Amino acid sequence: MLKNRAKDLYGIVNGIDYDVFNPETDPRIHKNYNVETFKLKVENKYALQKEMGLPKKDVPVIGLISRLTGQKGLNLIMDEIDEMMKEDIQFVLLGAGDEYYETGFKKIQEKYPEKVGVFIGFNAPLAQRIYAGSDMFLMPSRFEPCGLGQLFSLRYGTIPIVRSTGGLAETVIDIDKDKKNGNGFSYEEFTSKDMLKTIKRAIKFYNEKPLEWESMVKRAMSEDYSWNKSASKYSDLYAKLMKKKI
Repeated sequence: MLKNRAKDLYGIVNGIDYDVFNPETDPRIHKNYNVETFKLKVENKYALQKEMGLPKKDVPVIGLISRLTGQKGLNLIMDEIDEMMKEDIQFVLLGAGDEYYETGFKKIQEKYPEKVGVFIGFNAPLAQRIYAGSDMFLMPSRFEPCGLGQLFSLRYGTIPIVRSTGGLAETVIDIDKDKKNGNGFSYEEFTSKDMLKTIKRAIKFYNEKPLEWESMVKRAMSEDYSWNKSASKYSDLYAKLMKKKI
């Protein structure tokens, strides 16, 4: 049925409230910043490390905020966590959901207390501090019709690492494929090996190309994924409908 009506199907990416989710004015984060003062973002990293019981270090912090379900690709992380922890990074997770994942990530935190911070539950203020305090945001989803996490992370200058599926593929442009417009890192196959390879690629880029990383952060923060952009697409679609002969 959908194939038969393909010419009548349109996809519009979600928007986010750019007034509420604004690193320049957000009262929930430790240090406000904007695209011109983005280097102040590191103060949010140090505050997040303290809040999550991690040592204060200027290493890449990878954040993840998610429902803890199979859709989100969390098993890929659990499969490769030991390899991830060989890198000089820290990993911060906020979420709630299936007991299997809640227990699994708590055990990971116990195994790597100096490198992993986990908060099981719902905590909106902490979510904002993770968006502001992380350097990268991980979304290894099995499927994702649109996704909001990558939009929030771009707004806060936190570079997304995503599986290229659904809305993630539409909004995250791999920097190694498009130097001019790239705003993150992506991979195609739903495998732990591809995810790990992409994480390592992002870490290497962060460590070895600081000026290019800064340019990518500024580009991410300058993009428009507000409801204004989405609303204009709805308006265009309604206008097209008005002209269509039924």
